[in-house]
Amino acid sequence: MIDRWTWHGGGLAAARATFGDDGAPWLDLSTGINPNPWPVPPLTFDWSRLPDEADLRALEAAAADHFGVAAHHVCAVPGSEIGLRLMGQFVSGPAFHLMPAYRTHAEMLGRSMPLILTELARADGATLILANPNNPDGRVLDRDTMRDLLDRRGSSGRLLLDEAFADASPDISLASEVGRDDRLILFRSFGKYFGLAGVRLGFVLATPPVLARLRETLGAWPLSAAAIAIGTAAYRDREWIDVTRDQLARRAAELDARLQAVGLTATGSCPLFCLLHVADAYALFERLARRHILTRPFADNPSWLRIGLPPDRQALDRLMEALANG
Repeated sequence: MIDRWTWHGGGLAAARATFGDDGAPWLDLSTGINPNPWPVPPLTFDWSRLPDEADLRALEAAAADHFGVAAHHVCAVPGSEIGLRLMGQFVSGPAFHLMPAYRTHAEMLGRSMPLILTELARADGATLILANPNNPDGRVLDRDTMRDLLDRRGSSGRLLLDEAFADASPDISLASEVGRDDRLILFRSFGKYFGLAGVRLGFVLATPPVLARLRETLGAWPLSAAAIAIGTAAYRDREWIDVTRDQLARRAAELDARLQAVGLTATGSCPLFCLLHVADAYALFERLARRHILTRPFADNPSWLRIGLPPDRQALDRLMEALANG
């Protein structure tokens, strides 16, 4: 069963089956999804009609405004996972993926070779895929470092940049560079920051020729009417976006401080999750799971345990009590 927990977060049904479900509520901290989602209002769309292309373009324009790019540099996809895997089919030549990383980064190019941060020079002139902020360790590289990585792609390599968690830290995004360099392809996620992963909505940012090929592969009606309506309204809600960014930063700082108070040091600069380094992460995972708190261990590193941001003060107190008292 350990493979289920280390494969992906969010296995709440499996956790209930394994560790019991006696009526006490489970606290799911196994993902990096905002636990306080955008409040979806009543929206009007017609389930009996195919989604209108004009509505899809309006969604892309709203997202582009949020990202700080022109709309013709944005293509909506049914989840950033799909965008990554589709774009991987269009990239040729030598390629590398930065570790640690999403499993998708290693799989999307098939032939890519792993490297760690201190080995980035090995990828000069080749295609490089990495996330910023990174998952699971929350590592963040500044814009100057990212621009340097883009410059080092040479004439034929590309920088495939997964910015799924960049909404909480927009100052690190390279979105503004998309229109200036056709070697850059960005991937953005809707579900993580807005807390609505079930909508299955993401975006690929690139030059128009690259996106034209992607649109041809996607075909007509790539998104549901619901995803289009929800995404458009959410990206236009600037007040919620700005308030949420401040709240996430404040609550993440409180989580870090509370963890330090019980002798645990959290690493990472992404407010939606943190990474703990402990002697036996799976033992701690099981201890928390028996208290109906689900976290995320990792098969390839037995000292890592990722903890998502608790949804409120009561949940944070519950986590801290479980960590302190077992």
